[in-house]
Amino acid sequence: MVETAESQVGGRIKRLRRQRHLNQADLAQALGISSSYLNLIEHNRRKLTVPLLFSIAGYFGVEPGELVDGDEGRLVGDLMEAFGDDIFADSDVTNLEIRDLAQANPAAARAVLKLYDRYRLATAGTPVSRNQNEAEPFHLATDAISDFLQVNSNHFPGLEDAAERVRADIDNAGDSFDAAIRTYLFNVFGLEVRLASLPHGIARQLDQARRHLLVSDLLPPETANFLLAQHLGQVAAEAEISDIIDQSDLPEGDAPLLARNVLSAYFAAALIMPYVPFLKACRDYRYDIDRLGRRFGASFEQICHRMTTLQRKGASGIPLHLVRTDIAGNISKRFSLSGIHIPRHSGACPRWNVYAAFLAPERINVQLSQMPDGQRYFCIARTITKGDYRYNAPRRYLSIGLGCAIHHAKEMIYSDGMDLTSDLQTVPIGVGCRICPRLECGQRAHPPADHRFRLDENIRPESLYARMS
Repeated sequence: MVETAESQVGGRIKRLRRQRHLNQADLAQALGISSSYLNLIEHNRRKLTVPLLFSIAGYFGVEPGELVDGDEGRLVGDLMEAFGDDIFADSDVTNLEIRDLAQANPAAARAVLKLYDRYRLATAGTPVSRNQNEAEPFHLATDAISDFLQVNSNHFPGLEDAAERVRADIDNAGDSFDAAIRTYLFNVFGLEVRLASLPHGIARQLDQARRHLLVSDLLPPETANFLLAQHLGQVAAEAEISDIIDQSDLPEGDAPLLARNVLSAYFAAALIMPYVPFLKACRDYRYDIDRLGRRFGASFEQICHRMTTLQRKGASGIPLHLVRTDIAGNISKRFSLSGIHIPRHSGACPRWNVYAAFLAPERINVQLSQMPDGQRYFCIARTITKGDYRYNAPRRYLSIGLGCAIHHAKEMIYSDGMDLTSDLQTVPIGVGCRICPRLECGQRAHPPADHRFRLDENIRPESLYARMS
């Protein structure tokens, strides 16, 4: 039996069947199983065997990973986090009802999240715009972008194709990528790249009058190249980027503008790290991030981001999750194909190694993690430092977390020498204190949403919220 997140698989099979206007009897006959057995699978009451999982994926023409890994788990987690708010304390909404909503009516579930986002914004004292000509509040736009990437599995075939076409031309323009991209920008778009002392906080600037593309001379080489590639994406893949945005359901306001920036950055990563050679190198080097960074001239964060985009049908990488947080616990990037839930409205569990990584800067921190539902994940985390290449420049300290479901762990070099089945090496983590059931956790900052205190003055447990017999 394959251990999967059944809460995701059953709902996805039912949705695929309905999209193709099939009844359960027709699909069951095609798969060689009984209708009653298929019904149990769709209602998450039976686990899938590996052969049956592959049979279902083959019938619908999708990758097996697309059945197992997706955004339903994240959607369920986001909903549980929202329903953990005190305003729902007396509603008696169960986890099963929340899962049913996410699986059967994902559009309605996302609408509930949007409404909850608006509620939080209103209660925080920030006015919610009612004028369609006014911009969306910024954090709502960033949440919309996060959801946009999740829905698309952070993979955009049109941009991959555009980047491959441009990369072929660039490779013919010079021996090294650094020199060749500058030559390409000049020959095709008439832009001369120059290093310059730009105003504080400006990394790249276009001087239209002189046709100069100015790049700050304080940036590390991999960042400078990425900015050139991103500008190239803005002009060379403008049509592809516009098509993706036009076909999306992004809200009006800031979100489309932010999406344009995100998609041009996606093009840049695909240009610097072309899909086929990058995937091959990931497999050959077993996802060794530092080695891949040297191979492609990219930073640690750029490599981690690119790894999450390897979702081409028939040639996919490990389904990964990625999270970026600062030293105060603010999550600035989140994406999950592994099935792990990353909080939408709050910081993640303090037991997660993405925070422990700050204790050993720039070293890989490895962790076997187990969520309250029993699902296990293999997670690595490392801090990065950002700032100008000048004396006494202010520095920013961030932590990048990357991981996968436990059954993919052996594909990553960081699992070497570890007993992946060991309970002693596994760290129990949660999503966030408001919805985590681990009452005995000594690192709790808040009680669960439905918690009622039962205190005994004669007993003082390690955690104030722990159960007392």
